[in-house]
Order: sequence, then C-alpha cells, then structure tokens
Amino acid sequence: MLTFKNRTALVTGAGRGIGKAIAESLAAQGVTVICVSKSADSCGAAAAAIIAAGGKAKALAVDVADGTAIAAAAEQLLKEFPTIDILVNNAGITKDGLLFRMSDSDWNDVIGTNLTSCFHWTKHLARPMTRARWGRIVNITSVSGIMGNAGQANYSAAKAGMIGLTKTLAREFAGRSVTVNAVAPGFIKTDMTTDFVNNPEVSAKILEAVPLKRFGEAADVANITAYLCSEEAGYITGQVFSVDGGMAM
Repeated sequence: MLTFKNRTALVTGAGRGIGKAIAESLAAQGVTVICVSKSADSCGAAAAAIIAAGGKAKALAVDVADGTAIAAAAEQLLKEFPTIDILVNNAGITKDGLLFRMSDSDWNDVIGTNLTSCFHWTKHLARPMTRARWGRIVNITSVSGIMGNAGQANYSAAKAGMIGLTKTLAREFAGRSVTVNAVAPGFIKTDMTTDFVNNPEVSAKILEAVPLKRFGEAADVANITAYLCSEEAGYITGQVFSVDGGMAM
C-alpha cells in the first residue's frame, strides 16, 4: 500500500477507461475521489462503483472545455473540501484527420478539451495546495505528444503542450512542495482504442512498433499515477513517465 493522509483527489475523464482506472486505484488507497466527466451518467456510475467497493467518491458532471464551468465547479468544491490535494488531468478527446482536412472546430475542440482544461483546473485548484504546502498534479499526456503521430496534429499538439505545461508548473510550484508530473500512455486497451485493438491486421502493424509486443491495460497507467500522487513520490517533479511498452525509448 502507498501512503496517503486523508487526501482528496479530482480526476477528470473519470467516467471510463484510463480515468476510471485511476479513480478506482486512488480510492482503493483510501483517497476520496471526485469523479469528473461531461456525462452525469458516466461519472455517476464511476463514483457509485467506488462507493459499492467500500471507497469514498463524489460524481461531478462538468464540460472540461468550458472554463467558466470549471471555475464555478472549483469554487463550489473548495467550499466543501478544505483543499483538493490531488489533481489528475486526464480528460481527452480525439478528432483525427490529416492537417489539410482538419477543420478549425476539430483543432479547437481537441486543444480545448485536452490542454486548456488543464490550465483551468490547475489555476483554480492549485492555490490551496500551495498554501497547504502539499499537492500532487499529474497530467495524462500521450506518446503522441512525444513522438508525433500522422493524422493527429491537434491531439499531438495538445499532448505536447501538456508536457510543456507540466515542466513549467513543476518549477513554479516546487517551492511550495507541490509536485507536477506527466504520464504518457502508449496504446492502451480502452473504449477509445477498441476499433484497432480488435482489428487483427491493424493491431499487428501497431505492435510492430511496441517492443513488448502487447497493448497496455488501463491499470498500467493507473498504477504509476497513484504512485506519483502518494507521499512516496515527494521528490519527483517535472518528469514525464512513458507507459508505452517501450515505443518511445
């Protein structure tokens, strides 16, 4: 077991996939988890599952692309909780397409949901962490933000931006004992990747680039994220941890 001291975490995109796995992993360590997603049904189901397993959770439906909505939600949460000790910026969408075919809305939607949301959540929740002189922020980026990926100019740019944001905030918050790190998943089996994971021809081609020759599990990402949120990770900040089977070595 990792060490957590009555901590409260907020996890975006917690309704499914990697975000849900992260929320469940933190809850299993005794952390109170606020499960955020755009859909009230999905975050509600995630929180209900944690509670049914004996954990502590709260559902919160927020469109993370809406900065005003984030500000209002954060203000309300900080009336209910003294601090949100842990912030995991995981929410993300894809709207893939080659650059010449990519619309302005596809670019803006992905940047807004994947990158700008991190700015808004951190801006509104990190100040109490700095006052308490303890906090953990983990941004879930992607191997696409490290290596690039054809057809994902918007997604790769957003994920690369998260890495730059991580390193900058790590420097800004270090003096207050708030750590900021990033986790970069590769090809992980989730709802978002079902189409190519279940396609033998496509999956075989993808796995040619993965030294471990298999897809990752959401738990692989959740495990390292939970560690980075724990007391044990207090001397780690500004780092990017790839969970990609060796793709970005």
